[in-house]
Amino acid sequence: MFVSATEQLTVDVRDRVAIVTLNRPEARNALSNELTGELRRAIAWLADAQEVGCLLLTGAGGAFCSGGDVKAMGARGNSQTRPTLEAQFQEMRARHHEVAGAIRAMRKPSVAALPGAAAGAGMAIALACDLRIASSNAFLTTAYARIGLSGDYGIAWLLSRVVGPGRARHLMLTADRVDAAEALAMGLVSQVAQPDDFELASYELAHGLAQGPLAALAYMKDNLDEAFTCDHATAIDQEAGRLLKTRSTADHREAVAAFAEKRKPVFLGN
Repeated sequence: MFVSATEQLTVDVRDRVAIVTLNRPEARNALSNELTGELRRAIAWLADAQEVGCLLLTGAGGAFCSGGDVKAMGARGNSQTRPTLEAQFQEMRARHHEVAGAIRAMRKPSVAALPGAAAGAGMAIALACDLRIASSNAFLTTAYARIGLSGDYGIAWLLSRVVGPGRARHLMLTADRVDAAEALAMGLVSQVAQPDDFELASYELAHGLAQGPLAALAYMKDNLDEAFTCDHATAIDQEAGRLLKTRSTADHREAVAAFAEKRKPVFLGN
């Protein structure tokens, strides 16, 4: 079981769902060094944890994540002992790869649950997840243009694949706020729930994925990841190979038996 070393991040595993909560509500869950470091460690753990079938990433106190800690940025700017540009780049690169990169690379399903604002890096991290569910009073914004920054965590790449290059360009350059209804319409989120129902709806979405045939879901993610990088003929070949692999799993045999017996399958993730 993962034990967080800081109150700024909590991890609760419930029936194969790892509920990871960004817990700086007083700062709308802005990404402090302490929070980001522990998030990196948690993602690395749950990616391999056999007791985890799905990541449910959310925020405390009515926000998902407001992005980078702007107050801390100001303090860094006034520091007389700043690291070299190369050292800053290497640390930033590792941080971004080990959060957004690691979430997207994880072969388990991931859900970002947005109770409120997802801005800047917070929006990028949400986009790295497979699915996003939002409270009806949530909003998303790239935000970078408002503080004179260009973007991080691979947000331009992620956003272009989720909503298309034209909309991605508009959202990056304007930093417009997108409310939950509009986010649903353009595909930024796949589900919207009322505030009173949001927590349960988020958990039910993640729980359904966690109870699924995890080997098949992992191969589905491989197929989807390759969809923008290979031609149709190659996709057919790759899907056929992976389909053959899933046909040999216990979960496939269980699904076939459950279909014949007219019952719900019980998947074990193998």
